[in-house]
Amino acid sequence: MSRYLIGLDVGTSGAKCILCDDTGRVLASSTQEYPLYTPRPGWAEQDPEDWWDGVKRGLNALFTKCPIDKNLIAGISFSGQMHGLVALDKDLNVIRPAILWNDQRTQKQCDWLTERAGGVEGLLKYTNNRMLTGYTGGKILWLRDEEPENFSRMKVFVCPKDYIRHRLTGKIAIDMSDASGTGFFDTKNRVWSDELIKIAGLDKAIFPQCLESVDKAGEVSKAAALETGLPEGLNVYAGGGDAVIQTTGTGLVEPGILGIVIGTSGNVSMGMDRYSDNPGGKLQMFCNNDKNLWHCFGCTLTAGGALSWFTKTLAGEDKADADKAGKNVYALIDERAAQVPPGSSGVLFAPYLSGERCPYPDPNARGIFYGLSLGTTRAEMARAVMEGVTFSLKQVVELMADKVKPEKIYLSGGGASSELWKQMAADIFEIPVYTMSAAKEGGAYGAVLVAGVGAGIWKSLQDAIKVLKEDEKYYTPSEETRPAYRKAYEKYKMLYAANKPVFDKE
Repeated sequence: MSRYLIGLDVGTSGAKCILCDDTGRVLASSTQEYPLYTPRPGWAEQDPEDWWDGVKRGLNALFTKCPIDKNLIAGISFSGQMHGLVALDKDLNVIRPAILWNDQRTQKQCDWLTERAGGVEGLLKYTNNRMLTGYTGGKILWLRDEEPENFSRMKVFVCPKDYIRHRLTGKIAIDMSDASGTGFFDTKNRVWSDELIKIAGLDKAIFPQCLESVDKAGEVSKAAALETGLPEGLNVYAGGGDAVIQTTGTGLVEPGILGIVIGTSGNVSMGMDRYSDNPGGKLQMFCNNDKNLWHCFGCTLTAGGALSWFTKTLAGEDKADADKAGKNVYALIDERAAQVPPGSSGVLFAPYLSGERCPYPDPNARGIFYGLSLGTTRAEMARAVMEGVTFSLKQVVELMADKVKPEKIYLSGGGASSELWKQMAADIFEIPVYTMSAAKEGGAYGAVLVAGVGAGIWKSLQDAIKVLKEDEKYYTPSEETRPAYRKAYEKYKMLYAANKPVFDKE
């Protein structure tokens, strides 16, 4: 008799819920959207209650699509947007809106802590990572500096997925991958860095208990069962931050193959079976989703989110045409952009709509269209957005060149649903691009694998990823497009340096 597993992804644009059987087959999937708030330029916030509502709606839709005997569910686990600060009071109630991963308000606090720790090299000795503006740590310090009343009320903090796990179980914890993204975690020894916490002048008590992703974190409470339809007592496993666990969901837990995710943000990732130093803090070196595994990656803050912005802001006519034809607007934009030659007729786009993290840790960076003329079309601009995102990811790939010489790339996230984007990636990276079974489910599928390991269905993550298969169709680099993309890429790399003096005036 089959057993079932549920994966929940608490994303930036919505909550995704998937139901799988014990062979890893996806039986049903549901995504429920919720709002993002930008009260000031460079700020990004959400109401955690919206996440909870989205998860409840998603689970209800899941069970409607695929009625099952819920007593046969073996476990549930999580993926979630990383770095968000959810501040909780003594009663574990939310104090203020969550400050998100793409929020850029904390540069002053990050600079202060970096200096106190002895500069970047001093900081790396504690965590093996820079304190980037997106990280949770800077947000904690910002709360202390700018909202002291709220800070004084904060008993503990968690990240977004951990808040949903709390709502299901009543328990507070964080997993090693999300803890790595706070900037206060000793990723070598997989513990909070007590020394850095002391340097920052923070109380260790606000830092939650750390679990491995596959560890049991509690059981569904009676109250949560009534709200969600999940069975009371269902085992709940810790889960992981989306930038890490979504690559687990494509099979990247050990070295050798690069994973590229084109979601709201963009990630270039590689699993590692041993700890590795991070010279200069150019990349991000996090704990992976099981003990004795680590994760190396670089994150560009706006990837698929740039195309979403373009569609909502500039593609109104495309949306109207798509509605008329009964098509998805992104599919129509894809078709039209595919008619534009590589290099987008000289139009370039730098995707720094939320500042940038990698390859340039610069919260003041801003998006750029270059090469516009009176003859520029919307299709050329759309293709330039896709190419610009891919060029940005290529820069991250080049930073990782000393760690791996990849023979293939596994592409996932929303961008992996675009035929144009998959071929474009192969052409620009000049490496064959593959997609994996269930890759479109993103972090939610990684959460299923983690739940399955926790529940004993698979012995380890290495065992769990055997259920994954490469899709038959793959994408090889085109010799024909190479000259145009190489020329465009060389010009693209000049945009940041040329505009940095303007960014620095922010």
